Amino acid sequence: MNIKITPNNLTRLEKVFDEAKYVLRFEKGTFTSGYCLLEHKKVVVINKFLNLEGRINTLLDILGSLQLDSTMLSPESAKLYQQVQNNKNIADAENPGTPEQLPPSEEQSAE
Repeated sequence: MNIKITPNNLTRLEKVFDEAKYVLRFEKGTFTSGYCLLEHKKVVVINKFLNLEGRINTLLDILGSLQLDSTMLSPESAKLYQQVQNNKNIADAENPGTPEQLPPSEEQSAE
């Protein structure tokens, strides 16, 4: 998604998580991906050492993978959430899957 890297946009993303009743925490940790997501407890922990761009990109990645109830969100947040979901769907269509998700080739099915 083409979102400008500004503190205001970080605040907008944080607001989406807040309205969806997720607890967003920036803490020190050994995250290989830069974040940890506890879906059942609705807690997102983000590496506090990430810069502004890293934080925004991480929140966009997480938001793209979550299924949120749009009725809980304000119109502005719902619009942003929908844009992230649409961008994810476009990216998924361009990259249809990893080799594990693709159907077997003719050589593999002959085995």
